Amino acid sequence: MCQANVFVERAGRRELVMSDVIHLRVEGETVWLSRFFEEPVAIRGTIREADFLKHTVILEPVSDSA
Repeated sequence: MCQANVFVERAGRRELVMSDVIHLRVEGETVWLSRFFEEPVAIRGTIREADFLKHTVILEPVSDSA
């Protein structure tokens, strides 16, 4: 199977947000992540990098201050 691991990178450190992600959808500054048989989860952020060979997606959090 080709599920991905999604990480958020903060201050140079990567934190696993969700493993076994089968679907990712971007709506503005919200990234929706889905796994088999589970409801989608919304994460505020933007995609920094997607590595299809390693099955990883790196998100950058969106700050609330403008």
